[in-house]
Amino acid sequence: MKSLPRSVMVTGASSGIGREIAICMAARKDVRQVGIHYCRNRDGAMDTAKEVEGLGKQAIVVQADFASEADCGRLVNEAWDKLSGDGQACLDGGPQVWINNAGADVLTGQASELSFGEKLQRLFQVDVASTINISRMVRSKMFDDAEQNVCDRSMVFIGWDQAPLGMEGDAGQMFGPVKSAVMAFAASFAQDVAPTIRVNTVCPGWIKTAWGDSTNDYWDHRAKTQALMGRWGRPSDIAQAVNYLTDPENTFCVGQSINVNGGWSRRFPGRPS
Repeated sequence: MKSLPRSVMVTGASSGIGREIAICMAARKDVRQVGIHYCRNRDGAMDTAKEVEGLGKQAIVVQADFASEADCGRLVNEAWDKLSGDGQACLDGGPQVWINNAGADVLTGQASELSFGEKLQRLFQVDVASTINISRMVRSKMFDDAEQNVCDRSMVFIGWDQAPLGMEGDAGQMFGPVKSAVMAFAASFAQDVAPTIRVNTVCPGWIKTAWGDSTNDYWDHRAKTQALMGRWGRPSDIAQAVNYLTDPENTFCVGQSINVNGGWSRRFPGRPS
């Protein structure tokens, strides 16, 4: 595959993991443009754009609400309209890398006050249905672009390391089935689109984002003790995994779900070190 100037689209890039992915992509020599999607946090998206531009890359900011089917279609169309090049190979179409990071936040802010059923419905709409529909639209456009050149194309989904095994409590009962659905779709999708598009999934463990910064001592202790590395994961840990999977030099990694969780600890609590 050719390694020429590329464009990348990162959904949910106004904060947290998505922001870190966008910045990590911008630091690559083979990336020229980074698309930054946001839903409501425009200020955060603009901050991400400044970071990207500070690395000498062009930042394209696009707003879309994944709860709206019309917005999902507009996002894909705008990505292909705005993330297009100036005659350089691999930039005549749209993005060659698409990162499906966006998800509904039901743990912080006003959404945390919703009922279990309301949270679940929002998660299925945003994280599952809209992600699937957007991915299928992106596939069609990437396949059309592939007829024009042979640049490497890839797509990454964000799963959850505990989804296949389960976790107690409301969070486990919400995020388990939602992220399992995302992971299952990605695995099936990879079977249909390879080798034109390489599809993989990154499954974070305990990552210290906004919720982790505000949680109590119990969850802080649990996050640290359930990782062999003895610490919270950082958004940059997930970004580095995405960076690896989208590198055109790593084209033999396809259809995989990769846990990035610091190593799951099976040690008994209180066991002597």
